[in-house]
This record gives sequence, C-alpha cells and structure tokens, in this order.
Amino acid sequence: MSKSIAIPSTNQLHQSAPALAARFRKHHTEGDFTLDVDLSTPAGFTILFGSSGAGKTTLLDCIAGLASPDAGTIQVGSQLFFDAQTRFNLPVAKRNVGYVFQDLALFPHLTVAGNIAYGLDRFPASDRQRRIAAILEAFHIRELRNRRPREISGGERQRVALARSLVTDPCILLLDEPLAALDAPTKSRILDDLRAWNDAHRIPILYVTHGREEVFALGERVVVLDRGHVLAQGTPHEVMGAPRQETVAQLAGFENIFDATVIAAHEDRGTMTCKLAGGKVELETPLVRANPGSALRIGIRAGDILLATRQPEGLSARNVLPGEVTSIVRHDVIIAARVDVGVEMEVHLTLAARDALQLAPAREVWLIVKTHSCHLLST
Repeated sequence: MSKSIAIPSTNQLHQSAPALAARFRKHHTEGDFTLDVDLSTPAGFTILFGSSGAGKTTLLDCIAGLASPDAGTIQVGSQLFFDAQTRFNLPVAKRNVGYVFQDLALFPHLTVAGNIAYGLDRFPASDRQRRIAAILEAFHIRELRNRRPREISGGERQRVALARSLVTDPCILLLDEPLAALDAPTKSRILDDLRAWNDAHRIPILYVTHGREEVFALGERVVVLDRGHVLAQGTPHEVMGAPRQETVAQLAGFENIFDATVIAAHEDRGTMTCKLAGGKVELETPLVRANPGSALRIGIRAGDILLATRQPEGLSARNVLPGEVTSIVRHDVIIAARVDVGVEMEVHLTLAARDALQLAPAREVWLIVKTHSCHLLST
C-alpha cells in the first residue's frame, strides 16, 4: 500500500478547524531514546525541526497509527486516536490521516488520475470524479491526469503525491520531507498551492524539514525536537531568531557560540559586559539575571556581524572589535570569512562586499556586533 494515501472517513473533522493534541511517550529502539512529547498544534503549518534521529518521523508515525506509543493520548479535534490508559487505538484506516513520505510511493503502472483515485473506493462514483477534478485543478496538474509517474517531472510527482493525500479531505496532513529533493522555486510554488488549499480546509499540517530557510518561509509555528524531547516551540522568530538553548541555536545555524563570564551588569541601560573565554574580548550583551562571575554561553549569527576595513566611528553598535582575516571561503553566493579578534569569529558577506572591501587573509578589519545580536544561551 502507498504510504502517501489518506484513508477516507465519514468524520469530516476539518470543518471545525481541528487541533492536534498529542501527549505521549514512545521508546525509540533504533536511536535508543524515548520520544516524550506534549504538543497542541492548531490548524495551519507546524514545522517539526531537528537533526536526524531527533524523533520527528516516529512522532508522525504515532499520529498516523503506524506506530503505537507506550503511554499517553493522541487526539485530533473531537476524534480520539489513541489512549494507552483505556487501551484504545483507532485503526489506521479510520484515522483519516494524509501522510506523504519523501519517497512518495506513487504507483508506476497507474496514471496520475489513477494514483489520486486509489483512496476513493468508499466514495460514490460521482463524488470520486468531482474530488479528482477539484484536486487536479488545485495543484495545477489537470493536464497530467493521463500520464504515468515516469512521464512527469519530480515536482509534478510531488504535486500528485500531495493531491492523493488531500483528495479524501483528511483531518490532518503529515509531511515527512516530501519536497527535500526539489529546487527552491519549484518547492515554493508547490507550497503556495498547499497554503491555498489549506486556507479553504484549515487542518493541522505537520511538516518535517532540516532546512532552516523553510522554517521561516513556511511555518506559522515551529517545534524543535532533540533526541525525543521538545526543546522549544513558538513562532519561527521566537524559536529560531532568538533561541534560548544552545542546542536550538546550533540547529538554527548560529555559527559563533562562545563560553563567557559576566564581568559587570549595567541595569540603568539594560546591558551587561561579558568576557569571552580564551582571550581578552569583552562584549556588551542584553541584561539577564546573572551575577558577576557567572558563566554563560553567547551565540552570534555570522550574518549579524558587520565588517569594516577602516576603524568605524559614531556607531550605535556597542561592540567594535579589531581583528585580522584568517581565511575566506566561498559557499555558493555567500562568503564565509573567519576573523581573529582574540577569539575566532565567522562573518558572512556577499560576493560584492568581498570584492568592494578587497578582503584577503591577513587583512586588518573591524567587526561590529550589536548588543541584541548577542544571544545568551542555556546549555
């Protein structure tokens, strides 16, 4: 059976904009950790973000009924899926869940229309044709209906897999990196169509990704998982833009994370001075409840650091650090420069900035870091 098929149900939960409530534990034998989650996600996109082995797919499998938790409950809207205490476990066929995997699992011998129709056997013939026509139109694949998967592009196959999962009007949609292999423009167009579909249907969509850019482009909400535990949840800006835990900062792509010691607190201006370990560098950071001598960690995005080839004056930024370029590496259209300011910091620039500043190893430079670009992290 295809993994991407939503099994129909007479209970149309999406009409009341259901929310997912999942509070359960499941031992993950392959990773040898316990998935322990407490989630309540409304209709709309929720991004599940985390490194490989964090438990994201296991979480989706438990919601879909492909795996059973060891304890707890799972519910979508008014429909109970699982309750360990009463030993209730709704069969997969009755959960009305749409699930799209990365491998899509389209039937190669069926046409596009045949793949989409596969999960519609329980519907009257007239209803089946209406649903197929509507979903083909929604995902802009009407002209492909008589083609087979090998005759269409990768992006078109992704659209077919999504259409097949949504044609039955599922109460929740689970997406396990189905768009990972696509280029950014193709992915963006498909997601625009998915957003438009969900504006009309309003169901919870759980979207697994490793891509930080997708978190901000897609998510109304993001949940960060690490070895089975929810580290953070909230809006993308709350979780990824201003992380409080070091693990989240690392996942969010903070290239510079340092040990530091609090030197002084300046309550009158809402800042404090911290000294970085391994050198004499001091940074002004936002004020937190920490006494002088306290140890903490500071995270700074490489893209939040400005670089100058002349000593700047008259800036509002409180941290101006003289240093020397130690290396320059190009990553596609981004230049990663490493600068020794007493500790080594990574700075990201554009190709144009590199050329205009004539950057090269051993070049004397100054780094400018705003106070609120210094994020204080708990380990």
